[in-house]
Amino acid sequence: MLDATREFFKHRGVLEVETPILSAAAVSDPQIESLATQVAGLPGRRYLCPSPEYAMKRLLAAGSGDIYQIGKVFRDAERGRWHNPEFTMLEWYRVGFDDAALMDEVEMLVGQLLAPVRQLQTAERLSYAAAMQRHAGVDVFSSSEAQLREAAIRHGVACEAELDRDAKLDLLMGLIVGPRLGAENPCFICDYPASQAALARLRPGDPRVSARFELYLDGLELANGFHELVQPDEQRGRFAQDLKLRGARGQIEAPLDENLLAALEHGMPDCAGVALGFDRLVAIALGAGRLGDAMSFDIDNA
Repeated sequence: MLDATREFFKHRGVLEVETPILSAAAVSDPQIESLATQVAGLPGRRYLCPSPEYAMKRLLAAGSGDIYQIGKVFRDAERGRWHNPEFTMLEWYRVGFDDAALMDEVEMLVGQLLAPVRQLQTAERLSYAAAMQRHAGVDVFSSSEAQLREAAIRHGVACEAELDRDAKLDLLMGLIVGPRLGAENPCFICDYPASQAALARLRPGDPRVSARFELYLDGLELANGFHELVQPDEQRGRFAQDLKLRGARGQIEAPLDENLLAALEHGMPDCAGVALGFDRLVAIALGAGRLGDAMSFDIDNA
Protein backbone atom coordinates (compact mmCIF):
# COMPACT_ATOMS: atom_id res chain seq x y z
CA MET A 1 0.00 0.00 0.00
CA LEU A 2 2.93 2.34 0.65
CA ASP A 3 4.36 1.53 -2.78
CA ALA A 4 0.98 2.18 -4.41
CA THR A 5 0.69 5.49 -2.55
CA ARG A 6 4.08 6.66 -3.80
CA GLU A 7 3.18 5.64 -7.36
CA PHE A 8 -0.10 7.55 -7.08
CA PHE A 9 1.70 10.79 -6.24
CA LYS A 10 4.59 10.18 -8.62
CA HIS A 11 2.18 10.06 -11.56
CA ARG A 12 0.69 13.37 -10.42
CA GLY A 13 4.02 15.14 -10.03
CA VAL A 14 3.65 15.55 -6.26
CA LEU A 15 7.01 15.74 -4.48
CA GLU A 16 7.76 13.54 -1.46
CA VAL A 17 9.35 15.52 1.40
CA GLU A 18 10.64 14.96 4.92
CA THR A 19 10.22 17.38 7.83
CA PRO A 20 11.44 17.25 11.46
CA ILE A 21 9.86 14.98 14.04
CA LEU A 22 11.10 17.24 16.88
CA SER A 23 10.03 20.87 17.05
CA ALA A 24 10.31 23.79 19.48
CA ALA A 25 6.58 24.44 19.02
CA ALA A 26 3.48 22.33 19.51
CA VAL A 27 -0.01 22.40 18.04
CA SER A 28 -2.51 24.57 19.86
CA ASP A 29 -5.54 22.39 19.05
CA PRO A 30 -7.28 21.60 22.38
CA GLN A 31 -8.21 18.14 21.05
CA ILE A 32 -4.55 17.10 20.61
CA GLU A 33 -1.91 16.61 23.30
CA SER A 34 1.73 16.63 22.20
CA LEU A 35 4.45 14.39 23.61
CA ALA A 36 7.49 16.35 24.81
CA THR A 37 11.14 15.69 25.60
CA GLN A 38 14.32 17.54 26.56
CA VAL A 39 17.29 17.88 24.20
CA ALA A 40 20.69 18.38 25.83
CA GLY A 41 22.11 21.85 25.20
CA LEU A 42 18.81 23.35 24.02
CA PRO A 43 16.55 25.53 26.16
CA GLY A 44 12.96 24.56 26.78
CA ARG A 45 11.21 21.41 25.66
CA ARG A 46 11.02 19.85 22.23
CA TYR A 47 7.74 18.39 21.01
CA LEU A 48 7.25 15.21 18.99
CA CYS A 49 5.35 16.01 15.82
CA PRO A 50 1.58 15.26 16.02
CA SER A 51 1.34 16.19 12.31
CA PRO A 52 3.85 17.49 9.75
CA GLU A 53 1.38 20.23 8.81
CA TYR A 54 3.22 23.29 10.11
CA ALA A 55 6.58 22.37 8.59
CA MET A 56 5.02 21.38 5.27
CA LYS A 57 3.28 24.73 5.09
CA ARG A 58 6.64 26.42 5.54
CA LEU A 59 7.85 24.47 2.49
CA LEU A 60 4.78 25.58 0.54
CA ALA A 61 5.50 29.21 1.46
CA ALA A 62 9.08 28.70 0.26
CA GLY A 63 7.81 27.62 -3.16
CA SER A 64 7.90 23.83 -2.97
CA GLY A 65 4.73 23.31 -5.00
CA ASP A 66 2.63 20.15 -4.49
CA ILE A 67 4.07 17.96 -1.72
CA TYR A 68 3.29 14.85 0.31
CA GLN A 69 4.84 13.04 3.27
CA ILE A 70 4.49 9.61 4.84
CA GLY A 71 5.83 9.52 8.37
CA LYS A 72 5.43 8.71 12.03
CA VAL A 73 3.48 11.13 14.21
CA PHE A 74 2.89 11.14 17.96
CA ARG A 75 0.00 12.09 20.23
CA ASP A 76 -0.26 11.78 23.98
CA ALA A 77 -3.32 10.35 25.75
CA GLU A 78 -4.34 8.36 22.66
CA ARG A 79 -4.42 4.62 23.29
CA GLY A 80 -7.27 2.27 22.55
CA ARG A 81 -8.94 0.11 19.95
CA TRP A 82 -8.45 2.67 17.15
CA HIS A 83 -5.76 4.86 18.70
CA ASN A 84 -2.03 4.50 19.32
CA PRO A 85 0.31 7.25 20.57
CA GLU A 86 2.60 6.58 17.57
CA PHE A 87 1.10 6.04 14.13
CA THR A 88 1.73 6.57 10.41
CA MET A 89 0.25 9.63 8.75
CA LEU A 90 0.01 10.44 5.06
CA GLU A 91 -0.30 14.18 4.54
CA TRP A 92 -0.37 16.09 1.27
CA TYR A 93 -0.97 19.59 -0.16
CA ARG A 94 -2.17 20.58 -3.59
CA VAL A 95 -1.61 24.12 -4.83
CA GLY A 96 -4.64 25.62 -6.55
CA PHE A 97 -7.03 23.01 -5.13
CA ASP A 98 -10.04 23.79 -2.97
CA ASP A 99 -11.59 21.31 -0.53
CA ALA A 100 -13.97 19.90 -3.17
CA ALA A 101 -11.13 19.11 -5.58
CA LEU A 102 -9.08 17.55 -2.80
CA MET A 103 -12.00 15.34 -1.76
CA ASP A 104 -12.04 14.00 -5.33
CA GLU A 105 -8.36 13.08 -5.05
CA VAL A 106 -8.72 11.55 -1.59
CA GLU A 107 -11.56 9.38 -2.86
CA MET A 108 -9.48 8.29 -5.86
CA LEU A 109 -6.47 7.35 -3.71
CA VAL A 110 -8.49 5.42 -1.14
CA GLY A 111 -10.38 3.62 -3.90
CA GLN A 112 -7.14 2.56 -5.59
CA LEU A 113 -5.48 1.42 -2.36
CA LEU A 114 -8.47 -0.70 -1.35
CA ALA A 115 -9.22 -1.99 -4.88
CA PRO A 116 -7.38 -5.35 -4.42
CA VAL A 117 -9.71 -6.29 -1.57
CA ARG A 118 -12.81 -4.12 -1.98
CA GLN A 119 -14.62 -2.20 -4.71
CA LEU A 120 -15.99 1.09 -3.38
CA GLN A 121 -18.89 3.03 -4.85
CA THR A 122 -18.97 6.83 -5.15
CA ALA A 123 -18.55 8.53 -1.80
CA GLU A 124 -21.45 10.33 -0.15
CA ARG A 125 -20.90 14.00 0.66
CA LEU A 126 -22.86 15.19 3.66
CA SER A 127 -22.65 18.46 5.54
CA TYR A 128 -21.76 18.34 9.23
CA ALA A 129 -25.16 19.86 10.04
CA ALA A 130 -27.03 17.27 7.94
CA ALA A 131 -25.10 14.37 9.50
CA MET A 132 -25.81 15.61 13.03
CA GLN A 133 -29.50 16.10 12.22
CA ARG A 134 -29.80 12.67 10.59
CA HIS A 135 -27.99 10.60 13.21
CA ALA A 136 -28.20 12.61 16.45
CA GLY A 137 -31.38 14.62 15.88
CA VAL A 138 -29.86 18.02 16.68
CA ASP A 139 -29.52 21.32 14.86
CA VAL A 140 -25.89 22.33 15.24
CA PHE A 141 -26.70 26.01 14.83
CA SER A 142 -29.81 26.42 16.99
CA SER A 143 -29.84 23.58 19.54
CA SER A 144 -29.11 24.72 23.09
CA GLU A 145 -26.36 23.10 25.13
CA ALA A 146 -29.07 21.42 27.20
CA GLN A 147 -30.56 19.95 24.02
CA LEU A 148 -27.15 18.66 22.94
CA ARG A 149 -26.73 16.97 26.32
CA GLU A 150 -30.24 15.50 26.11
CA ALA A 151 -29.47 14.14 22.63
CA ALA A 152 -26.42 12.33 23.98
CA ILE A 153 -28.42 10.81 26.84
CA ARG A 154 -31.16 9.81 24.39
CA HIS A 155 -28.57 7.81 22.46
CA GLY A 156 -27.16 6.18 25.59
CA VAL A 157 -24.19 8.49 26.15
CA ALA A 158 -24.00 10.06 29.61
CA CYS A 159 -21.08 12.36 30.40
CA GLU A 160 -20.72 13.99 33.80
CA ALA A 161 -17.79 16.21 32.80
CA GLU A 162 -18.32 19.92 32.27
CA LEU A 163 -18.19 20.37 28.49
CA ASP A 164 -18.39 23.52 26.38
CA ARG A 165 -20.59 23.61 23.29
CA ASP A 166 -17.96 22.37 20.85
CA ALA A 167 -16.96 19.57 23.21
CA LYS A 168 -20.62 18.48 23.35
CA LEU A 169 -20.74 18.45 19.55
CA ASP A 170 -17.50 16.44 19.48
CA LEU A 171 -19.04 13.94 21.88
CA LEU A 172 -22.04 13.48 19.59
CA MET A 173 -19.89 13.21 16.48
CA GLY A 174 -17.37 10.85 18.04
CA LEU A 175 -19.72 8.42 19.80
CA ILE A 176 -23.03 8.64 17.95
CA VAL A 177 -22.68 10.08 14.44
CA GLY A 178 -19.21 8.97 13.31
CA PRO A 179 -19.68 5.22 13.94
CA ARG A 180 -22.75 5.31 11.64
CA LEU A 181 -20.96 6.91 8.70
CA GLY A 182 -19.51 5.17 5.65
CA ALA A 183 -21.02 1.80 6.53
CA GLU A 184 -20.44 0.40 3.02
CA ASN A 185 -18.93 3.20 0.98
CA PRO A 186 -16.92 6.32 1.87
CA CYS A 187 -18.67 9.33 3.36
CA PHE A 188 -17.25 12.84 3.43
CA ILE A 189 -18.49 15.12 6.18
CA CYS A 190 -17.94 18.72 5.07
CA ASP A 191 -18.79 22.31 6.03
CA TYR A 192 -17.75 22.00 9.67
CA PRO A 193 -18.96 24.78 12.01
CA ALA A 194 -16.76 27.87 11.99
CA SER A 195 -15.91 27.21 15.65
CA GLN A 196 -14.25 23.96 14.49
CA ALA A 197 -12.51 25.39 11.44
CA ALA A 198 -9.02 24.63 12.83
CA LEU A 199 -6.70 25.71 9.99
CA ALA A 200 -9.40 25.92 7.30
CA ARG A 201 -10.78 29.10 5.78
CA LEU A 202 -14.42 30.03 6.33
CA ARG A 203 -16.87 29.31 3.54
CA PRO A 204 -17.48 32.38 1.33
CA GLY A 205 -21.09 33.48 1.65
CA ASP A 206 -21.73 31.50 4.85
CA PRO A 207 -19.35 32.42 7.67
CA ARG A 208 -21.11 29.91 9.95
CA VAL A 209 -19.20 27.06 8.29
CA SER A 210 -15.64 26.30 7.21
CA ALA A 211 -14.06 24.64 4.18
CA ARG A 212 -13.11 21.59 6.23
CA PHE A 213 -13.94 17.93 5.60
CA GLU A 214 -13.40 14.53 7.15
CA LEU A 215 -13.59 11.13 5.46
CA TYR A 216 -15.31 8.17 7.12
CA LEU A 217 -15.38 4.53 6.08
CA ASP A 218 -16.84 1.67 8.12
CA GLY A 219 -17.53 4.14 10.92
CA LEU A 220 -13.87 5.15 11.16
CA GLU A 221 -12.54 8.65 10.60
CA LEU A 222 -9.74 8.27 8.06
CA ALA A 223 -8.81 11.79 6.96
CA ASN A 224 -9.15 15.45 7.90
CA GLY A 225 -8.72 18.11 5.21
CA PHE A 226 -8.94 21.86 4.67
CA HIS A 227 -9.04 24.52 2.03
CA GLU A 228 -6.17 26.10 3.87
CA LEU A 229 -6.32 29.38 5.73
CA VAL A 230 -3.46 31.58 4.49
CA GLN A 231 -4.13 34.85 6.38
CA PRO A 232 -1.49 35.21 9.15
CA ASP A 233 -3.49 37.57 11.38
CA GLU A 234 -6.55 35.34 11.40
CA GLN A 235 -4.40 32.27 12.03
CA ARG A 236 -2.65 33.96 14.98
CA GLY A 237 -6.05 34.89 16.37
CA ARG A 238 -7.25 31.30 16.14
CA PHE A 239 -4.09 30.06 17.85
CA ALA A 240 -4.68 32.58 20.64
CA GLN A 241 -8.28 31.34 21.03
CA ASP A 242 -7.00 27.76 21.22
CA LEU A 243 -4.53 28.65 23.96
CA LYS A 244 -7.22 30.48 25.89
CA LEU A 245 -9.43 27.39 25.73
CA ARG A 246 -6.54 25.14 26.70
CA GLY A 247 -5.91 27.37 29.71
CA ALA A 248 -9.56 27.24 30.72
CA ARG A 249 -9.46 23.43 30.51
CA GLY A 250 -6.23 23.19 32.52
CA GLN A 251 -4.22 21.89 29.55
CA ILE A 252 -0.60 22.72 28.77
CA GLU A 253 -0.24 25.95 26.78
CA ALA A 254 2.71 25.11 24.54
CA PRO A 255 4.55 27.80 22.55
CA LEU A 256 3.14 28.78 19.16
CA ASP A 257 5.01 28.00 15.96
CA GLU A 258 6.26 31.48 15.12
CA ASN A 259 8.11 30.03 12.13
CA LEU A 260 4.79 28.98 10.61
CA LEU A 261 3.26 32.40 11.24
CA ALA A 262 6.31 34.04 9.66
CA ALA A 263 5.88 31.78 6.62
CA LEU A 264 2.25 32.89 6.33
CA GLU A 265 3.42 36.50 6.53
CA HIS A 266 5.84 35.76 3.70
CA GLY A 267 2.95 34.36 1.68
CA MET A 268 1.56 30.86 1.24
CA PRO A 269 -0.12 29.87 -2.04
CA ASP A 270 -3.81 29.08 -2.27
CA CYS A 271 -3.99 25.34 -1.58
CA ALA A 272 -5.83 22.49 0.08
CA GLY A 273 -4.30 19.89 2.37
CA VAL A 274 -5.31 16.64 4.05
CA ALA A 275 -3.95 14.23 6.65
CA LEU A 276 -4.89 10.54 6.42
CA GLY A 277 -4.35 7.92 9.13
CA PHE A 278 -2.56 5.26 7.12
CA ASP A 279 -2.74 2.50 9.75
CA ARG A 280 -6.53 2.81 9.87
CA LEU A 281 -6.73 2.43 6.11
CA VAL A 282 -4.51 -0.67 6.32
CA ALA A 283 -6.78 -2.04 9.06
CA ILE A 284 -9.80 -1.61 6.79
CA ALA A 285 -7.95 -3.37 3.96
CA LEU A 286 -7.18 -6.26 6.32
CA GLY A 287 -10.67 -6.38 7.79
CA ALA A 288 -9.02 -5.93 11.17
CA GLY A 289 -11.01 -5.12 14.28
CA ARG A 290 -8.39 -2.95 15.94
CA LEU A 291 -5.57 -0.60 14.95
CA GLY A 292 -2.86 -2.74 16.52
CA ASP A 293 -3.57 -5.52 14.02
CA ALA A 294 -2.41 -3.20 11.22
CA MET A 295 0.93 -2.45 12.97
CA SER A 296 4.03 -4.55 13.41
CA PHE A 297 4.23 -3.32 17.01
CA ASP A 298 1.67 -1.21 18.85
CA ILE A 299 2.47 0.66 22.07
CA ASP A 300 1.81 -2.41 24.22
CA ASN A 301 4.60 -4.45 22.61
CA ALA A 302 6.89 -1.74 21.19
